[in-house]
Amino acid sequence: MANVNRVIIIGNLTRDPEVKFSQTGTAVLEIALAIERKYLVMGVVKEETTYVDISAFGKVAELVAARCRKGSPLFVEGHLKLESWTTKVGAKRSKLAVVAEGIQLLDE
Repeated sequence: MANVNRVIIIGNLTRDPEVKFSQTGTAVLEIALAIERKYLVMGVVKEETTYVDISAFGKVAELVAARCRKGSPLFVEGHLKLESWTTKVGAKRSKLAVVAEGIQLLDE
């Protein structure tokens, strides 16, 4: 059976983006989006916010860092990646994040 790993989300930046560069000179950006969802429960509107970690690389990372600020709305397309690590005290941790393949600025 075929597998699909594709994510499309729209949300707002949770903080000002800050680009860093790898040893090879590639721009690396780690950002988070706040994604709001409204739904009805017995006639009452409820809201929830989900925070999603996103990694972007190269020209996409540089563009977002140069032109976006906290609260900027973004359209992100990419794939999911499971990141795993061990803390200093030996505990295993993991998180599911999005690796951006394309980002569109929505406020321009």
